Amino acid sequence: MNIFFKKEKKEKIIVLSLGGSLIAPKDGFDSDFLRGFKRMILKLTENGFRFIIVCGGGQTARNYQTVTKEIGELTNEDVDWIGIHATRLNAHLMRTIFRQIANPIVVKNPTRKLKWTEKILIGAGWKPGWSTDYDAVKLAELYGAKTVINLSNIEFVYDKDPRQFPDARKIEKIAWRDFRKIVGDKWDPGSNVPFDPVASREAEKLNLKVIITRGTDLDEAEKAIKGEQCKGTVIEG
Repeated sequence: MNIFFKKEKKEKIIVLSLGGSLIAPKDGFDSDFLRGFKRMILKLTENGFRFIIVCGGGQTARNYQTVTKEIGELTNEDVDWIGIHATRLNAHLMRTIFRQIANPIVVKNPTRKLKWTEKILIGAGWKPGWSTDYDAVKLAELYGAKTVINLSNIEFVYDKDPRQFPDARKIEKIAWRDFRKIVGDKWDPGSNVPFDPVASREAEKLNLKVIITRGTDLDEAEKAIKGEQCKGTVIEG
């Protein structure tokens, strides 16, 4: 007698570190991007993907940090907390955008596992000394994801700042040890690096793959999520 078993479709968890500059850029909200991002994510959830979306603080965080620095002296911890609360505001916005399929809780502690059954889980900043990139890495560890995709306002990582050095060379693939030579080892609140140095150290230890790509190019972002070749920098190994 032949017995046939129905093969269950296994869902793939992808962690997205969503740059705050995409959610809240300098000139206000980009509604067209948010609508397009929502369409892309909804389509992919119908095709076997689940997402952990960790939101950055973007210009909202920088505006608050700038004005407080102008008025009085701040510690790094003060600056970090301002940025953290900006990420939480952006995360609540993202949670409402995906209200129908997102867990109702915004994750603030990436080391505490929730009973997560929905298609989407939204995360935000945790505590001083760690960026949302670090939170994304810790959530990947917690839920067994192998890939973190950093959706930011840059298309590639360069060997030096292309705004200052015309001869800067774009990097399509790089090992963690070499990437960490570029970004250093210290986290500075409000800093603008392709991927946080502390998160990079943790990602290397966990043997994660991180893809950095321009988030506003949703076609390329979708390719990265699907594991297809895309415009961006792959960090692994």
